[in-house]
Order: sequence, then structure tokens, then C-alpha cells
Amino acid sequence: MNLRRFSVGLLVFAALLVAGWLTYRPDRALRSATTAVAQMICAKTFVSGLDPQTTFAETMERPGLRRLRAVMRYRVEPDMRYVDASLLGLHVSRASYHDGLGCVSMQGQKPPYVPHSDVRALRASVPPPALPEVAAAAPVEPADPALKAALDHAFEEPASPPFRRTKAVVVVKDGRLIAERYAADIGVDTPLIGFSMTKTVTNALLGIMTRQGKLSPEIPAPVAEWRDARDPRHDITIEQLMRMTSGLALDETNSGFDPSSQMEIHRDMAAFAVHAPLIAPPGQRWAYSSASTQILARIIRDAAGGPEQTIAFAWRELFGPLGMRSATLQFDGSGTYQGHANMLASARDWAKLGLLYLADGMAGDTRILPEGWVAMSATATLDTDYGAGLWTNRSPHVHAQGRARAGIPPDAFFAFGLLGQRLVIMPTQRMVVVRLGDAVDPDGDIRGVARLVREVIAATEASATAARSP
Repeated sequence: MNLRRFSVGLLVFAALLVAGWLTYRPDRALRSATTAVAQMICAKTFVSGLDPQTTFAETMERPGLRRLRAVMRYRVEPDMRYVDASLLGLHVSRASYHDGLGCVSMQGQKPPYVPHSDVRALRASVPPPALPEVAAAAPVEPADPALKAALDHAFEEPASPPFRRTKAVVVVKDGRLIAERYAADIGVDTPLIGFSMTKTVTNALLGIMTRQGKLSPEIPAPVAEWRDARDPRHDITIEQLMRMTSGLALDETNSGFDPSSQMEIHRDMAAFAVHAPLIAPPGQRWAYSSASTQILARIIRDAAGGPEQTIAFAWRELFGPLGMRSATLQFDGSGTYQGHANMLASARDWAKLGLLYLADGMAGDTRILPEGWVAMSATATLDTDYGAGLWTNRSPHVHAQGRARAGIPPDAFFAFGLLGQRLVIMPTQRMVVVRLGDAVDPDGDIRGVARLVREVIAATEASATAARSP
């Protein structure tokens, strides 16, 4: 009898163990970790030109990865231009570099589709930018002592971790770059990863397609897997994906176990995401979700006509007119650009994206985004401080009100990315501020960014007052 009970208990325990494994799939979480490390070292080594050892050390300080630091290994092959990452030889992930296209993760047995695009030729072929240049080639050292002090504070480090690791700061007011500074290994033209600031690039591409009549936020998302009218996902609109209110089970926690994290280990990220079931009626529930934005990236790819056409479209309609010559979109293994994250661009080029939104979608005298697009994108969703591809202070949400109290104007809106990537757009100040770095504190150095913005505003207002004085 006791043996029978023991056997039954053992079977129940084994069944629970298997059920837990199938539910949480720790192997996928571990694979997502090695994928992230390989991708990061590859992009920062071959696109940004940074030291891989330093990149690895900084990457492994990220929440969710630091616990694996003792067992994570990486290998850079400079001649073959790829990076492998593993956990003591297990869960090996590889990312390979391709000129103009950044790094592509190798997922599964099937080789990734690498777009056949000559990005260098595309850069050379675009007409002169419609957006006036913000500065000459040399770094702009602020003449105002107060502005210089603001930059000093932005690069200050605490005596103990977590460190801020500010890499670049750029301040543009009235269309002119008035102050910038870079870390020792960073320059004016160094492309730096924006993480989720890329979502604002996806917003811009959707805006351009809306202006051209190819897409519209109001229409049901043209997703082949949802074509059947009986599918409860059939009526999800493009705007609901933009606002992350689709109701799909794609909530993001950055734990490695959530769908948005595990999307990264799939050759076709959007194909994984579109199979998520509904857990709420569309439009009624908000949850941050990179996977929702990746679905939009595939919609853009399909509307453009394919991977190569997407790249040409982005350069012809967005990067070229803004003069964003360092922009580097990265792709998944199916040829869809990573619209949810991981575009690289210099700090100045990220600022130029901000200037497009500051000018209500205009680049000089050329309209890039449709009228009303910026206001729509910066309008808060439900009871959050998120708009439609942008975060916003135009909200009663506690985070928006906290930023406003810290000195970031109430009408400001933002592109935010992991580890403190910040693009702050302030219409009342006619100003854009960019901060890029590797801050691993929980708030992504938002307090440091608020101080930077507060001090820059005070310095420019004092300077303007002094200029008006007789």
C-alpha cells in the first residue's frame, strides 16, 4: 500500500514537473538570454565599433541577465563577423553582422533571410535632406557655463552601483544643436542602439503610409492569420496595436518567460506574435508589449512589398529627408525589420527624429507625417501615460505627473528605450533632448534625465532673458 502511494505520488510529481516545464519553458527563457547577449555584442561591436569585452560586462549587469553572469560565455569571430553566446556551452545563440543591416540572429536550422539591399547605395542616392542640418561636423561644446554644468551632471557617476553609464547627450533648440557630449569611446557619428525608441520609428513609418493612403490606424490590422471574420482577433485595429490595447496575450515583463521576451528566439517574430490568443476585448485593456509593435513591422513590410522594399521605403521617405545617415535597422530571420527595438543611430540622428515630431510631422517645408498624427500619437491611451508609439506627459497618470513635477514640461512626449535611452520632445520649449547610455537602475535614470532637462531649460531661459536685457 505504501509503495503504491509512493508510486502514485511520484507520478503526480512528475506530471506536475512536466506541466510546469511545458507551461514556463525555462529552456526558452535561457535561450532568450543567450540570444539577447549575442545580439547586443554583435551590434555594439560591428555597428557601433565598441569593445566587446566592455559590452559584455555592461550587458550582464542588466536585470534578468546578471544572475547568469557566472555561466554566460561569448565568442567574437571578427573575420566571419559573428558572435556566439552560450551558458557553459548550452543554449548557444549566434548573431551575424551584415553591412548596412546590423546583426541577424540565427534561429533554428533554416538560414535567416538577409535582405539583398545595398544600404550604402541607398544612403548615397537619397536627395539632400529636407530638414536643415542641426550643426557642423565637429562636436558642439556649450558656451554657456550653465549648459556645460548640465552636461557635467548628466555624465556624473555615483560612488557605487548601479552606474548610469551615460554615452551621449544632445540638446537641440530652435533647430540648432546647442550642446552635446559623448563618452570616451563614442563620437558624433557613432550609431547607438535605441532599444524601444525604435517603436517611434515604426510609428513614423505607419504615419507616412497613412499619409500616402496605404494604411490607416482605424482599419482592422491586415494580418493574414486573422482574415477569417469568425476569428475574434479579426477586428483588432492598427491603432489598437499601436496603443497596445489589442487584448492579445502578449504582455511584456522582460523576465524571459513572457511572450515578448520569447518572441526573440523565433526566426519570424511576428508569426509567433500573431498566434497569441485574446485575453480581453480589443481596446479595453492596456499592457506594454513589444510583440504588438513587431506585428506592425510585418504589416509595414507587407504594405511596402517585401524586405528590400521596406528598406528602400524607410530611406526614401524617412531617413533621407531627415538626414539620418547613421540609421541602421536590424532584421529578424524572416526579413522583417525589428520594429519593436534595436535600431541604431547616432545621438544627433535620434534628435532629428525628435525634430520631426517637434515640428508636427514637418521636415523643413516638407510634410512627412499627416496632419494630426503627432497629436494622436502623443495622446494618452486609456488611463496610462502611453500614447501610440510614444510615451507622454499629457496624462493624469502618476508617472506623467511625476515627470512634470521633476521639471519635464507637461506637454512633453518621449521615445523611451531600455537602459535609459531617452528622446524628450518639448514643444513649449521648442527643444529636443537625447540621452543614450547603459543605466541599469530600475527607472532607467529618469531622475537624471529630468535633472538634465530642468537644468537645460533653466540655462536657455536665463540666456534668453539676458539677451533681451538692455
